[in-house]
Amino acid sequence: MCGIAGWIDFKNDISSRRSIIDGMTDTLKLRGPDSEGHYYSTHVLLGHRRLVVVDPEGGAQPMKKTIGGHEYILVYNGELYNTEDLRAELLEKGYEFDSYSDTEVLLTSYICWGEECVDRLNGIFAFAVYDAAAETVFLARDPLGVKPLFYARRDTSFIFGSELKTLLAHPYVEPVIDRQSIAEIFALGPASPLGSGTYKDISELAPAFCATVTRDDFKLREYWKPQVEDFDKTEEEAAEHLRSLLDDAIRRQLVGDVPLCCFLSGGLDSSAISAIAAREYKSRGEKLTTYSIDYEDNDKFFKASLFQPTSDQFWALKMAEKIDSDHHSVIITQQKLVEALRDAVLAKDLPGMADVDSSLLLFCREIRKDFVVGLSGECADEIFGGYPWFTNPSMIYADTFPWSLYAGERQAILSNGLGDLKIPEIARSYYLDTLAQVPHPDKESPIDGRMRELFYLNIKWFMVNLLNRKDRMSMSNSLEVRVPFADKRLVQYAFNLPQKIKFAEGREKGLLRKSLRGILPDEIVERKKSPYPKTHNPLYTDLVCREMDSILSDKTSPVLQLIDSAKVREIVDTHGESYKAPWFGQLMTGPQMMAYLIQMNIWLKEYKVRLEI
Repeated sequence: MCGIAGWIDFKNDISSRRSIIDGMTDTLKLRGPDSEGHYYSTHVLLGHRRLVVVDPEGGAQPMKKTIGGHEYILVYNGELYNTEDLRAELLEKGYEFDSYSDTEVLLTSYICWGEECVDRLNGIFAFAVYDAAAETVFLARDPLGVKPLFYARRDTSFIFGSELKTLLAHPYVEPVIDRQSIAEIFALGPASPLGSGTYKDISELAPAFCATVTRDDFKLREYWKPQVEDFDKTEEEAAEHLRSLLDDAIRRQLVGDVPLCCFLSGGLDSSAISAIAAREYKSRGEKLTTYSIDYEDNDKFFKASLFQPTSDQFWALKMAEKIDSDHHSVIITQQKLVEALRDAVLAKDLPGMADVDSSLLLFCREIRKDFVVGLSGECADEIFGGYPWFTNPSMIYADTFPWSLYAGERQAILSNGLGDLKIPEIARSYYLDTLAQVPHPDKESPIDGRMRELFYLNIKWFMVNLLNRKDRMSMSNSLEVRVPFADKRLVQYAFNLPQKIKFAEGREKGLLRKSLRGILPDEIVERKKSPYPKTHNPLYTDLVCREMDSILSDKTSPVLQLIDSAKVREIVDTHGESYKAPWFGQLMTGPQMMAYLIQMNIWLKEYKVRLEI
């Protein structure tokens, strides 16, 4: 994987300002530690940092290609999983290649098909192509949003980059948040609306969107979304087809010229990926390496709940033994978990999912000592119905985002000066706007219609947030993490599964379970869904309370401008017991809510954020 940066101004000569694009590119050195490249011209400056995964010699960027007198320049962050399919098609059309990299295949695809090339890509990507003769720059982001891309428009300039910090390195872009930003942070955070960069006047190219920048125009369009299709398969046929799609998606993502491993929690999703990958490795005479995460003394303090019915470590070891992988357990201490809250903010450029972020960051840091690429099980819950809000009636029909049912509790901790933001109403307005975009067939049962809505809400909100987390925490450690379940073919298929088939045998992820029989042990297939593991050690709560107390006691703490100190003091004094409602999703309860505010303070201070409130 890599990082990209660019500055476009077709009306002014920016060629003498190379130091700016150099500085922007330098912010991406963790995303691309292996090499750096630049392209300089009168109106377009591009930067690239590279993490070498495929074709060390032939994949250098920015990549140039001249055909028919036109020069095309590409900067690209991602991985194509249908590289060889596209190469074969392009060779038949008479195109030639100088490398075996997917980078050259992507650039040639654009040269051949123009903007429609995105319809042919199977992979994860964010890229920009400059057509020097036509004076256009085309940008695109993958359908599910695995790879990020942010941009800002300032007068005649268009500025873009893989991370927010990349844009903030440009003198035209400042770290400012206004009341709209604050509304997003408190009503929706750590998620954010599609297209929003949170900072004032910074945007994100939303998943499945592309854009064209010309001398006089900026055009934005959505090139893909799940489509309604007739479904005429039996449950058995559906399971068989799903098995085939998943097997193909995983095997396509095992390519590379660098060491590759799998994340293995012992849950259904990571076990499926690890089992299929281990089988493929065994056929080559190789042994797969797997990793799991746990927390110091977690076995002593774990308590079952609706969201987390069982702990993972026992099952991870059992599954590793079954597939004969070289398994490693990464154990994280509570002190490091709290200390890494800061690193997680610096990785995301925003407050995130608290210790859920910092633990993943530490996990990836350990894996990167030996591996460059990992495969992980994200997205299966969103597309196959793994969360309680797909099966719990009170959550199914919630009249807002089901992972943010307690927005009123968020309202209570806002400062008096922000009380008019009406957090619950803001969250619900975004919810209703998203529902209005859901495609429905002419005839559909009420439950199938609601499930289609929940599916759409999940892929456009909850899943994107988890993918953002995965990208930032892994890439801040120069680790590429691939997500086979974020394959648009799987998503499209799942979108049209009737409720009774998707939840076969009355189980969450029922069809997925059925498709994995014979691939996984029955006890793994039957195991109840358990989310990403979090710490249950009371020491963690003690540590975040101590840190939050320090912030509240320091009158210069910037977060005090946004929160009701007395209300938060009450939460600290009760060790989070007075804040029982989950802040977000399943895992962010009282201690994590405090950690979120700690991250917010770190962010405001470290980024010198200016408040316009």
